[in-house]
Amino acid sequence: MKKMINYYRHSKEELNKVLFPTWAGDDSGVGSVRNAAISVIVVVSVVTLFLALVDSILAFIVSAVV
Repeated sequence: MKKMINYYRHSKEELNKVLFPTWAGDDSGVGSVRNAAISVIVVVSVVTLFLALVDSILAFIVSAVV
C-alpha cells in the first residue's frame, strides 16, 4: 500500500511541473494553441485553393481533348 501512495505522490508532483498549453497564452510562451490553429487554417486554405486550381486546369485540358 505504501508503494501505491508513494507512486501517487510522485505522479502528482510530476503533473504539477507540466505546462499545459492554453488558448490565450501568457508570458512564459505557453499558449501556442491559437497560433497553431491559425497556422493550420491558413495552410489548409492555401492547399485547398491550389488543388481547386489544379483541378480546374486539368478539367479544362481533359474537356478540350475529349
